[in-house]
Amino acid sequence: MAGWPILSLTTFLPLVGALLILVVRGTPDHVARNARTIALWTTLINFVLSLFIWVNFDPANPNYQLVEKVDWIPAFKISYHMGVDGISVLFVILSTFLMPLCILASWESIQNRVKEYMVSFLVLETLMVGMFCALDFVVFYMFFEGVLIPMFLIIGVWGGARRVYAAFKFFLYTLLGSVLMLLAILAMYFVAGTTDIPTITATHFPRSMQIWLWLAFFASFAVKVPMWPVHTWLPDAHVEAPTAGSVILAGVLLKMGGYGFLRFNIPMMPEATAFFTPMVYALSCVAVIYTSLVALAQEDMKKLIAYSSVAHMGFVTIGMFTLNQQGVEGSIFQMLSHGIVSGALFLCVGVVYDRLHTREIARYGGLVHNMPKYAVVFLFMTMASVGLPGTSGFVGEFLVLQGAFLDNTWVAFFAATGLILGAAYALWLYRRVVYGPLTKPDVKAMFDMNAREIAVFAPLIVVVLWMGIYPSSFLGVTSASVEQLIHVYQTKLAAAGDLSVAAR
Repeated sequence: MAGWPILSLTTFLPLVGALLILVVRGTPDHVARNARTIALWTTLINFVLSLFIWVNFDPANPNYQLVEKVDWIPAFKISYHMGVDGISVLFVILSTFLMPLCILASWESIQNRVKEYMVSFLVLETLMVGMFCALDFVVFYMFFEGVLIPMFLIIGVWGGARRVYAAFKFFLYTLLGSVLMLLAILAMYFVAGTTDIPTITATHFPRSMQIWLWLAFFASFAVKVPMWPVHTWLPDAHVEAPTAGSVILAGVLLKMGGYGFLRFNIPMMPEATAFFTPMVYALSCVAVIYTSLVALAQEDMKKLIAYSSVAHMGFVTIGMFTLNQQGVEGSIFQMLSHGIVSGALFLCVGVVYDRLHTREIARYGGLVHNMPKYAVVFLFMTMASVGLPGTSGFVGEFLVLQGAFLDNTWVAFFAATGLILGAAYALWLYRRVVYGPLTKPDVKAMFDMNAREIAVFAPLIVVVLWMGIYPSSFLGVTSASVEQLIHVYQTKLAAAGDLSVAAR
């Protein structure tokens, strides 16, 4: 693959699939069947193509690799600039890995407007992959904001009863923060004279300017994570979204906020990062404890898992702002793990929802008797969510707690309470749904997982075990880039300290 623009191919191949689907003609059944088939094959080929990015990636090199750069608007020094480093490469793989599983999970549950549904998902894949590869602020912003449109349609058209409300809430929350980020990008452009991300990362901004820039970026990324108290759009969006929409929302879209902190806030505005770290710790600890307690009170399965996502992402923000090797690597690992595990939990809800068409926890019970395969898969993913050793959830949480302990023992203590509460709500949900007597006639009539559903869960189980048993295959990819990120942060901070001493 040497010499091929592999990042551009992986980014834009789904658009080719989307165009093929748009030209499909025939009876409604024929169109729906062909749309599903084209979408599945496109996403599978794209996943295989993305693996070549991983194969050609040199983990020992902390700099951007597989770089593609073409002048786009030379008069304003704006270029089409793509590349990946150890922080972004695995998120590209995560995006392409989850997409064929989403198409497969929607095979039978989506029956209306199938053509448009598949096109929305393929466009969404292009925007997600492009966002993680972009090395120019204009290109990044276009992909980052573009993600809103297909996700808005997926929730608003194929969602539940209150889908329009949830879609608009999701759109307005995320758009409002992003407008502030656009103003910050313009301000940085006027200082640096370019929109090139590596060049801007090397540019020094005055401390007073950093504070405002940091807050503008924080407004955008905190909503995406989402951090408490701007998390309220997430439970509504998850509850109303179709199953595959929830998988992508939890699996990839929430990671865009964390990725933004690592790519922009920390290396570009180190003095402001040091100043605001206590605030991030405070908000993250509240998120971990408060949303875990809220999850315990939920009666809707999807809402419970949505609140658990906020708690888990609280762990992520704690880890990345410890600014030590264990914490930052743990936060990246936790994001990858959460993307797989929470996506799988939403798929577990989707399996029973397709049969009974309700997400109310009290309507279920005793599924272990007539759905033993489902009970095993659900238990496995619940344990991974709790952080059972041997699963991906354990490694991320352990590293984050270790990093937090090295930086601030109180933060580590409050984060650790989230683990106990996490076990409480996850096991409570499992006990209510799977155990107990099988008395309800409609629940008794539910059948176990079919071959298609098993095919969706099998790769997820393999990856969760792989990450839990052999984490160094993932940590090794991120290690050098994280080391460089921390080095850049500390060097800039030290230089700023010297400048302030000289000024006095």
